[in-house]
Amino acid sequence: MGNFFITIFYQPILNLLVFIYNTIPGHDIGIAIIVLTIIVKAILYPLSKKSLEGQKALQTLQPKLEELKKQYADNKEALSRAMMDLYKQEKVNPLSSCLPLLIQLPFFWAIFKVFRDELSGKVSTLIYPFIFHPGVMNPVTFGLVDFSKPNIVLAILAGVAQFVQAKMMPMKTPAVKGDGSKDENMMAAMNKQMLYFMPLFTIFICWSLPSGLSFYWFISTLLTIAQQWYMFRNDKKDSGVVEAEIVK
Repeated sequence: MGNFFITIFYQPILNLLVFIYNTIPGHDIGIAIIVLTIIVKAILYPLSKKSLEGQKALQTLQPKLEELKKQYADNKEALSRAMMDLYKQEKVNPLSSCLPLLIQLPFFWAIFKVFRDELSGKVSTLIYPFIFHPGVMNPVTFGLVDFSKPNIVLAILAGVAQFVQAKMMPMKTPAVKGDGSKDENMMAAMNKQMLYFMPLFTIFICWSLPSGLSFYWFISTLLTIAQQWYMFRNDKKDSGVVEAEIVK
């Protein structure tokens, strides 16, 4: 690993995990991972919030984008200009949902490396001088699960949580029929496939990794589900009000 990655990402996460492990009563690695996950989620909250807001903004623009694709079905260049004008007019960045996730990748990679390295043997020599070095962290949590080894139950739980999170995301099907909606129909089909593929992929990946990482993935996804529910609940209320007014 490069010195920059170790100093900026790997070492702080390692020391935070060791500090939590040393501090909590019983020195249980499962509780330490839960606390670590909450802290990391809190640190990355502005980025994840920005990403979710970007996804919501793009979903809000979807009907207008469908209209443009119908209007400029035979002119791709004009369609591109019209879409860019719409994004500018609505002050929406089409990359706003992706960039925050990309920025978070080094954190996720560091967490993966820490769990892979530190739960399978002695704690590394990268502990800060002011952090007590425990020598070895017991990878068994609650006396039941060895987090240094794969665990199919935790892998399945991580996949199920991934499915619930994806299912909560607002997905609008194209309201405009015709040539202009072919792209949206294809995108909707791809989104539906990804809805089932990603949880299965998560299970496959977690099954081959130390279960401590599967547990982190599961807890992190649960926190993301709670965040999405909090952010989207007002949209559902507003949608319900609009539907009630339409019925009247």
